[in-house]
Amino acid sequence: MEKILSLKNLKKYYPILSGVFRREVNTVKALDGIDLDIYRGECLGVVGESGCGKTTTGKAIIRLHNPTSGHVYYFGKGIKSEEPVDITITKNFALKRLGIRGKLQMVFQDPTTSLNPRMLVKHIIAEPIKSQERMGGRELEDRVIALLKLVGLTRDHLLRYPHEFSGGQRQRIAVARAIATDPEFIVLDEPTSALDVSVQSQILNLLKSLQQTLNLTFMFVTHHLLVVKYISNRVAVMYLGKMVEIAETEVLFSRPVHPYTYALLSAIPIPEVEHKLGRIVLSGDVPSPVNPPEGCRFHTRCPFAIERCLQEEPLLEAVEAGHQAACHRKHHIEALIAENFGQNWISALR
Repeated sequence: MEKILSLKNLKKYYPILSGVFRREVNTVKALDGIDLDIYRGECLGVVGESGCGKTTTGKAIIRLHNPTSGHVYYFGKGIKSEEPVDITITKNFALKRLGIRGKLQMVFQDPTTSLNPRMLVKHIIAEPIKSQERMGGRELEDRVIALLKLVGLTRDHLLRYPHEFSGGQRQRIAVARAIATDPEFIVLDEPTSALDVSVQSQILNLLKSLQQTLNLTFMFVTHHLLVVKYISNRVAVMYLGKMVEIAETEVLFSRPVHPYTYALLSAIPIPEVEHKLGRIVLSGDVPSPVNPPEGCRFHTRCPFAIERCLQEEPLLEAVEAGHQAACHRKHHIEALIAENFGQNWISALR
């Protein structure tokens, strides 16, 4: 598979300031060493609890937030560079000159706040086009109308403001704005969480259709594991600023090897009376990202933690081809789950 992005030891720390002179007294380690390859044409789902660093990862990739350290290499097509571009060290003007700015886009969680309430729809969608190329008049309007049709809207919506639309329609406008610059990679930051269930399916189907039509690569950030299962080719599980497991979707849902992944899967509500899959309830709260635990960051809540977990941080290593996990007991997890929660748990999962 052909890579489009490669993250190497990516970190993002936010300073905690205190006192009259606003001195830095500590840092929030939102991302603390992310290694990840994203392949062209795939949809990578990113899941985990609130505050684990999912959205921060997306914003760091497209430089909405400047990373503290690490590298993001972009293997783009149609840009003015034959070599991979390190986005983290390239200046903003150089990113625009190389044609990279328009190739990396983002759709935000809440379309109500991500769209300017004082701008007409035609200006909202036209703005990113004008920032990337010289286009105006009739040609620009035709381009905007074509984008609206792609997302299921019509030219009758051109002269309306965002507040005149439903939540689903506003998210369609946000998607149209994101694809206006002919991007290759789009971060989808929980694009369906603010919508009704019936509208969620429409937006998901729209995104799948656009991915095939425009040959897009998605990074889909969400809490909803069933949505991830429906739309994603691969899934990355995050915990407290770290990647703990990465695998193809079917493999992750049938043969997970990290205890945290098992706990997430056990929390999926299944509307079946005879469903026997019990919850794996994690004890305690998520540790503070200001002072994360030594060793494995999950050991304070893990039911299978051993002495090694408290002292040595596990590396993200291959379990099999295309499947990586950061756990000292990854090769024994299935037996541990069966011993503590019953063999029926494993059978129900598959």
